[in-house]
Amino acid sequence: MFDIRDLFQWERFITPSIIKIFYWLAVAIAVLVGLSGLFSGLGLIMVSPVGGIVVIVASLVGMFAGVIFARIAAEFILIIFRINEHLGAIRDQGGMR
Repeated sequence: MFDIRDLFQWERFITPSIIKIFYWLAVAIAVLVGLSGLFSGLGLIMVSPVGGIVVIVASLVGMFAGVIFARIAAEFILIIFRINEHLGAIRDQGGMR
């Protein structure tokens, strides 16, 4: 993972080490919000059946979209750090003249 000393030094990035934690946190939030919308839609079915079904479908689509967006955002951040590592390797090989 990372050492506590890494927080005070700038030789190593800590974001690639902790991005998985933020990804799972975002997934959990998306699922909780989706479940909340699902239960709200189930309660709304008693008042307005069409409105309740619309809320249920919208919350399921939103939950799925939230999970996909969290994955895309996490991969984008990791790609940026990987590009940085590869550019550093190219620089160290003498590719920049």
